[in-house]
Amino acid sequence: MKKVLFSAALALVAVAASAQEPNFPMMGGGFGGFGGFGGQQQTNVKFDEYVAAPAGFDQERAGIKKGTVKLIEYQSESVGTTRKANVYLPASYDGKKKFSVLYLLHGIGGDEWEWMNDGGVPNIIMDNLYADGKVADMIVVMPNGRAAKDDSRAGGYGSAGAFGEFDKDLIGSLIPYIEKNFSVYTDKDHRAIAGLSMGGGQSLNFGLGNMDKFAYVGGFSSAPNTQRAAQLIPDVEKVKKENKLLWMVCGGADGLIGNSTQLKAFCDENGIPCTLINYPNEGHNFTVWKYGLYNFAQLIFK
Repeated sequence: MKKVLFSAALALVAVAASAQEPNFPMMGGGFGGFGGFGGQQQTNVKFDEYVAAPAGFDQERAGIKKGTVKLIEYQSESVGTTRKANVYLPASYDGKKKFSVLYLLHGIGGDEWEWMNDGGVPNIIMDNLYADGKVADMIVVMPNGRAAKDDSRAGGYGSAGAFGEFDKDLIGSLIPYIEKNFSVYTDKDHRAIAGLSMGGGQSLNFGLGNMDKFAYVGGFSSAPNTQRAAQLIPDVEKVKKENKLLWMVCGGADGLIGNSTQLKAFCDENGIPCTLINYPNEGHNFTVWKYGLYNFAQLIFK
């Protein structure tokens, strides 16, 4: 049943506007091309407090240590080809001490470069957080969440189904590659997953669906590929016991906010710790997603 629902969501995503198209941030309550999949209209919930990020949190600063970003290639067993991912390594990474890992996913219109080149500046955000002593030691892996032999952006909406298969590549090939080639911990308590839009839905689906692999889960403006709460959390007590953080943010003017509020409502009703922040007056854009990374990174691995 999970697979059927997920496939239906992906079919709708495939005919919708891209999460990165200029007109997408202006969607109204009708969810634009997503059509309110599965009745996911905005649910009345109590949002967690919005606290603005400090000025300059996403601006390059002089006089601080800077990390590096490395493009890696790995063999994917599930896809049957060589795939790529970007890895942010903080300035303190020397290959000796072990670090935690955050897997950071992109939207339907992006690839392994979206966070870096389309306005997300994750390296700058992380450099600043490290300089201020606000984050635990971690590397950030930015893969291509489109698990297909043609995983280019040119695949467009027709490649939407490949996003639903990415868990096989992520768990079966990418995570083992990272753990073999980088000095990182290999247990779930040192592994987190988060993403924007389509990647937010993937993070919720794959993170909550594989709590033996991920202890921290984040969704930023999660798209309609997000499974319904009852499918995401069939075992309430297990989530309470095993999940260390379930954290979400969405723009208040984003027509997709219903995907997040339905999960928040379910968690509140069942006593599951869950954060959902309504970013005031913002749509589906990197203003919200950068804010998401800035906050989520400070909460994990502590």
